[in-house]
Amino acid sequence: MSTLPPDPVPLGAQSRLAAPWEMLDAIAAPLWITDQQHRWLFLNQACAALVGRDQSALAALVGQLGTDVLPQGVSQQLVAAGQRAMATGVAQTFVLEMTGSAEDYRRLTATSRRFFAADGEPLLMVSLQDVTPLHRVEQTLQRQSERERLLGAIAQHLLQSLNSEDLLQTTVNEVRRFLHIDRVLFYSFDPDYNGVVAESATPTMAASAMAQTDLSFIPIDLMRYRHGEMEVIDDIATAHLPRAYLAKFNQAQVKACLIMPIVQAESIYGLVCALNCSGPRPWATWEIETLREVATQVGGAIKQARLYNQVQRLNTDLERQVTQRTEQLQTALEFEATLKRITDRVRDSLDVNQIMLTAVKELTEALEVKGSNTSLYDLEQGTSTIYYEYNSSSPSYQGRVAQMEAFPEVYHQLLNGQYFQFCSVEPNPVRGYVAMLACPIVDDRGVLGDLWLINGRDYGFNDIEIRLVQQVANQCAIAIRQARLYQAAQSQVAELERLNTLKDDFLSTVSHELRTPVTSMRVALQLLGVTLNQEFDLTADLQKPRTEQTRIGRYFSILQEECEREISLINDLLDLQRLDVGNHPIQPEPILLDTWLAGWIDSFVTRAKSRDQTLKLVVAPALPVLHTDLASLERVLAELLNNACKYTPPGENITLQVSAHPDTAGDFVSIALTNTGVTIPAEEMPRIFDKFYRVPSADPWKQGGTGLGLALVRKLAMHLGGNVEVTSDANQTCFTVTLPTQISLTR
Repeated sequence: MSTLPPDPVPLGAQSRLAAPWEMLDAIAAPLWITDQQHRWLFLNQACAALVGRDQSALAALVGQLGTDVLPQGVSQQLVAAGQRAMATGVAQTFVLEMTGSAEDYRRLTATSRRFFAADGEPLLMVSLQDVTPLHRVEQTLQRQSERERLLGAIAQHLLQSLNSEDLLQTTVNEVRRFLHIDRVLFYSFDPDYNGVVAESATPTMAASAMAQTDLSFIPIDLMRYRHGEMEVIDDIATAHLPRAYLAKFNQAQVKACLIMPIVQAESIYGLVCALNCSGPRPWATWEIETLREVATQVGGAIKQARLYNQVQRLNTDLERQVTQRTEQLQTALEFEATLKRITDRVRDSLDVNQIMLTAVKELTEALEVKGSNTSLYDLEQGTSTIYYEYNSSSPSYQGRVAQMEAFPEVYHQLLNGQYFQFCSVEPNPVRGYVAMLACPIVDDRGVLGDLWLINGRDYGFNDIEIRLVQQVANQCAIAIRQARLYQAAQSQVAELERLNTLKDDFLSTVSHELRTPVTSMRVALQLLGVTLNQEFDLTADLQKPRTEQTRIGRYFSILQEECEREISLINDLLDLQRLDVGNHPIQPEPILLDTWLAGWIDSFVTRAKSRDQTLKLVVAPALPVLHTDLASLERVLAELLNNACKYTPPGENITLQVSAHPDTAGDFVSIALTNTGVTIPAEEMPRIFDKFYRVPSADPWKQGGTGLGLALVRKLAMHLGGNVEVTSDANQTCFTVTLPTQISLTR
């Protein structure tokens, strides 16, 4: 050995097996030293993962041949490089590919250097550098570039054309170029064209052979691929496939295949079939994922192309529909105007004849039919009578009566509220062959009649026309029911007016007829009282309690009380009669309420004391002068005070309070009579001012009455230009009379 290596490593003069090489353990990269026979003299700790041994077992490898431990291909490269380095003294650098102890791929850069030991023996040092990450990055970048080129070519074609056939041909060409395989085809499941619609193959494959080896798929394949399942077969010969499926691939001379379905929203468009015919071929994961992305992109493009074609067809259909809808809208607007005219007539008029004539005329003209008519039913007689008709040319059928039982197939449907249209089978003697639409006139109470439209024999009423007829029939039902209700109401009003007149006449006649005999009875009782007083000292007898009176005194007292009661009843009836007809006289005069009430109320104070009641008068200062009819005012207050004394229990209070009305700036006065110890039930309040009405069980003194007092109070208060109101709660009742300070004589 005449030369030294460019970078000799001085190791000292120790034995080669005990050389101080342990310092090389600190180097992170794998490194070992061999002799000329390629026996290991030293391995650092980084070699453990490379040779698949535990670090503690590295010492056992010293003295062994590297070819016995390392894979054969790697050992051959190392021996060859080591021999060159020993022979030339020049470091040899080369690339190793191997699988590590964890079955992971490793790409290494190896460098072999010759050096001399202390005793002059030539030795070989091999150092390794792991470049697997860098290699993987390079592979990834290359694959990414190829993938982007593939997808870009397809996307560029999408931008230039929406033709699905051109797109599919471009796709199979680019996929074959990307995968470097023999053949790629697109198999379509389109119902209009099923089979291979695009194909790309290497020039070495003859066109005739390709034509004879087309793949075909059966419905069961379609069901499998519809769910997105793909077919990845590296070697057809070793794949466990059904016999029929295997025969299909063998017939097509396929050795390896990758079949990717194109599915969009559970709809399968077809299959991208990558076929290798020259031999088995492993399919990398990145190739499968790229083809999946291509399938997704192509699926979207096919969907877009189909949508574009659909849009083109839809545009044509839309233009046709717009024309039709415009015509329908115009018809609907005209029908709406017709219905509005009929509805307005129904709302503004109670003349059913005019309404129905308008309905049939408007309907006939709007639908441009030959004629129309309406019939009303008499369900008791089982007849249908045509009352309203409008014809442009046909003879009139108005007034015609049809027996329902003679046409059961017609009236059975109409009575069930169903419309129908039909054409006459036999020609009508007058109309000939016609088409007819019958619609019932019905409301919530039942069928009232029907509405018929007549037109030419070949005419068919469409939905919008039928809806218009139904709406017009509804309006006719409203008009008929409204007119009947109005007639019934008018009859009831006339009957009530007649009865009210008879009642007033009866009351007036009876009152006048009774007043004379009752007045005579009063005079006779007075004369009888004078006679009895002269003979039996009747005056003294009547002053005794009723239990101590003689029978003559009791009988006379009863006669006198009942006579006065009848006179009061007759006077009340006559007063109410005069108030109802407006004949009650009014003689207004100025009244100082504080002065007049102070003297007028004394008799009621005495009456209240006799019943253990307290009557108090409260008059506000500076009251305005009241100009009204004194007799009527006195009658109002007397009736209210009589009621208060009658219905107030012993020990309770009665208050008559007079004041200016707070909200009228002195134009009205308010007279409120309040009594405690009594409450009018809420359900009785609306009726207490009715004639002859008395609150049940509200008379603790059992005095009875006619039930006309409060009715007379309300009438008199209104006669004086005021009103009366009542409130009752918290064990007290208050009647408030509001009167104007200046009564109007022009009412």
